[in-house]
Amino acid sequence: MSHALHLPSWSSAASAEPGLVPSVHRIGAIVVAAVLAAFGVLGLVDGLAYFSTDGERIAGLSSNGLLSTISLVTAVVLVVAALRSSRVASTTMLVIGALFLVSALANLAVLETEVNVLAFSMANVVFSIGAGLVLLTLGAYGRVSGNLPDDSPYRGEGAPEAPDTGQQLPGSPAERAAERAMRDAELAVIQHRATPDQQHRVAAMAEVRTRGDRRAVWMSFDRARLG
Repeated sequence: MSHALHLPSWSSAASAEPGLVPSVHRIGAIVVAAVLAAFGVLGLVDGLAYFSTDGERIAGLSSNGLLSTISLVTAVVLVVAALRSSRVASTTMLVIGALFLVSALANLAVLETEVNVLAFSMANVVFSIGAGLVLLTLGAYGRVSGNLPDDSPYRGEGAPEAPDTGQQLPGSPAERAAERAMRDAELAVIQHRATPDQQHRVAAMAEVRTRGDRRAVWMSFDRARLG
């Protein structure tokens, strides 16, 4: 009996989420992770004291062994999030971005004291604020806005549903079958297992708002296929 080991693939994961918004979330997380990883590796290679409160200069910033380790762990978390999905990457960047801002304020309060366990300097505080804002901006792109891009997977979230009327309810077996297929397709897209045809139909339905119009769009694909 043979067993096949299926490893996650960056290319296959990225192709499952087409569009600018997912790309910004994934690539943004990777770029920030690369910067943090470089900073962490340089600190560890330099053999910095782990709990020194004075720190040593690394790439213009102050660092010790503990801060270098935290930087590497944060970079790994961002990379794993980017490989999981754009939604996970976005949420992770929002959380880490907020933590960077909190860290900047907390370490600003303990500069040049014995409890400055991360060996922060004023340059580190400025960097932490900048990195936090970058992460928040990347994580919120295409997700937190009153006018989301067309390719945003969050475009339909939170939007009020149009009220149902008698004209919008399915009135024939074909329309009821279409609605069942619509629900299956939308669920498949959310679970990242949709076929290209389902993805195309769901994207087309996102352009209209009412239940009847969405059903009409779905059924237009069926008519085009039969024609």
